[in-house]
Amino acid sequence: MALAVGTDAPNFTVKDTNGNTVSLSDFAGKTVVLYFYPKDDTPGCTAEAQSFRDTYDEYQGKDMVVLGVSMDDEASHKAFTEKFGLPFQLLADVDGAITKAYDVYGGSYAKRVTYIINSDGKISQVIDKVNTATHAQDILATVG
Repeated sequence: MALAVGTDAPNFTVKDTNGNTVSLSDFAGKTVVLYFYPKDDTPGCTAEAQSFRDTYDEYQGKDMVVLGVSMDDEASHKAFTEKFGLPFQLLADVDGAITKAYDVYGGSYAKRVTYIINSDGKISQVIDKVNTATHAQDILATVG
């Protein structure tokens, strides 16, 4: 069961695509779209990542941060990012710590769930029914 709306978003510190250390607290004061997905370079996950890529300028225009999370390692994320020209950070949750903290652990992968975290660090929306091809646009339509 995903975390509830109104809950404080669990902080985390992890490596991104390029080996940089990233913490949720780095984005204090911004809206964060934290989307969990099962595996790099699979059809549904690729469609979802491309939907964020194709709308990335709109997210930046709204001062929103997009972070993708899977249990793949940095090398896998780097190859996925380069192959599809992804402009946002992917977080390498290789030990599943973030996935478990957000209650989306599916065994050896992250379940497909997106959290919208408001500028105060609280979960403002949980999306667990995702159309991978239109997910990024759907969020923009909802969040405004």
